[in-house]
Amino acid sequence: MTWHFETDPEFQKQLDWIDDFVREEIEPLDFIITSPYDLTDPVRNEIIKPLQQQVQERELWACHLGPDLGGPGYGQVKLALMNEILGRARCAPTVFGTQAPDTGNSEILAHFGTPEQKEQFLEPLLRNEIVSCYSMTEPQGGADPKVFQTTAIQDGDEWIISGEKWFSSNARYSTFLIVMVVTDPDNPPYQQQSMFLVPTDTSGVEIVRNVGLGYESETDDHGSHAYVRYNNVRVPKENLLGPRGGGFIVAQTRLGGGRIHHAMRTSGRVQRIFDMMCERAISRTTQGELLSKKQMVQEMIADSWLEMEMFRLFVLRTAWRIDKYQDYKKVRKDISGVKAAMPGVYRNIATRALQIHGSLGVSWEMPFTREVMESFHMGLADGPTEVHKVQVARRVLDDYVPCDDLFPSSHLPKKREAALTKYADVLERHLETQ
Repeated sequence: MTWHFETDPEFQKQLDWIDDFVREEIEPLDFIITSPYDLTDPVRNEIIKPLQQQVQERELWACHLGPDLGGPGYGQVKLALMNEILGRARCAPTVFGTQAPDTGNSEILAHFGTPEQKEQFLEPLLRNEIVSCYSMTEPQGGADPKVFQTTAIQDGDEWIISGEKWFSSNARYSTFLIVMVVTDPDNPPYQQQSMFLVPTDTSGVEIVRNVGLGYESETDDHGSHAYVRYNNVRVPKENLLGPRGGGFIVAQTRLGGGRIHHAMRTSGRVQRIFDMMCERAISRTTQGELLSKKQMVQEMIADSWLEMEMFRLFVLRTAWRIDKYQDYKKVRKDISGVKAAMPGVYRNIATRALQIHGSLGVSWEMPFTREVMESFHMGLADGPTEVHKVQVARRVLDDYVPCDDLFPSSHLPKKREAALTKYADVLERHLETQ
């Protein structure tokens, strides 16, 4: 197994350009543009579209796509390095055509969509002419598809969708929703659900309310996580996405690479937070000396650097394994591990940075309260941390065999006896010469 802890020089040139471009052109947009998903915002369109054109001219547009869809086929390691930079700015993924959930939705449309579905939904989505929404979780059951209550019943050439979905991100801006519903309740638990493409303006689609995150103000009306009610929504049978009863498989297809992209974008955000922490430590004086001279502050900086570096390398190794095996199933343990580790690293470093900034850190004049809240968000998105830890444990234990003896295989008396037996002739010869 060969390891190379370096980026090839030609791609490094692209990363250097991305780094400068994000810093100079995109990071300021987070103070100007309310939502990069709002295609009706004239300010957003006037600023972002020319930037997208520059990205396309550099052949860096929608790099998560394979060559069959017009992408460069970079693989997960290069995508991870790109996403680490894009994670620094909220608008950056949209400028580069890699914004969630559109990336995951385009992936499942590419895998499971019919030619007609690709023409109607995928092609304009890839051009960022429209925005999509993934409508899966439910108020009473979260992300557990085994307890979903939203159903679709076939009625001739149509399906009738009824039920409620919770936290359907960007529904308010979307042209269509990908909805996971129960179509076959008598099937085994993971074969009961199906996916449907539902145009957002279909009669019966009701956005009950748009919910914001905890650091957002209710009065701003910026919430983008919709509570959606499907009131006997009729869609043609051609809007079934993937096989009937195959919704769980379709859902898993969109999540593997997306979790790596999320993780490296988080790594980029954490690096920014760490930079703020270090700047504060060498700039602020209290009790007669710089914060950087305080041993407890030094400990926070050391712990943060160690966690950040270990996490980054773990993500890159996981990306490398995906590229090597070209099979997400072989890397599921690693992907779940990345997802489980991410919110803790994020939260720890954001919390320490907040503490080092004192009262300024808890104010809205610094970003740390938002970052702490986002760390909890990352612990819920794409599956709760607890679920991923269970997956990690199961797959770790799959590599072991039980001991059928009364005492463990590592029991010292047993190992000592085995060693004495293995080298009995040597020990006997030396005893004879004494």
